[in-house]
Amino acid sequence: MTARGGTAGAGAPSAGGHRTVPGLVEPTVRLRASFLAAVAEFRADPDRSVPWFVTDVDPPALTGDPAAFGAYVARVLAERTEAGARRDAAVPMTTLWWADGDELLGRIAIRHRLTPGLARVGGHIGYDVRPGARRRGHATAMLTAALPVAAGLGITEALLTCDESNTASRRVIEANGGRLDGAGGGKLRYLVPTA
Repeated sequence: MTARGGTAGAGAPSAGGHRTVPGLVEPTVRLRASFLAAVAEFRADPDRSVPWFVTDVDPPALTGDPAAFGAYVARVLAERTEAGARRDAAVPMTTLWWADGDELLGRIAIRHRLTPGLARVGGHIGYDVRPGARRRGHATAMLTAALPVAAGLGITEALLTCDESNTASRRVIEANGGRLDGAGGGKLRYLVPTA
């Protein structure tokens, strides 16, 4: 399954010289170099905490060992099944990467269902844009492209949560039709239609 979506602006030139449009792609070893560069950006970003998916990368996958990175990608793809679900998430999750050609710009994870904990914090969908690609509309476009994937998983309204102080994330969610469903513990809860 590959979902495609785009941003309002033109993408970077491809090797053939024509413009590409960012879109959702399956995690792939083809993006290894860009993934590792994105991880380095996240770890160096002084403005935010390091996202869970960065801390979850196996150290051997970060050493430049292509086989270890291939194993990491296989594990991420296996998380879509009950047997492969991450212990801390306890539910199957579809992770897609937002890429423009060979450049990884972000990632989005769609949890197939909610636990009581995820219903309070986390919700169905979480996303991150690498620091060097922020403030270009990627988060909004990435969420727009992911909503039909969530619908295909049987999610009619996706729950998304964000910190009350995270104005950028609130704008992304609201731009995708999110309506405020409540607040508590410093978090806002939004319901976003997937169709």
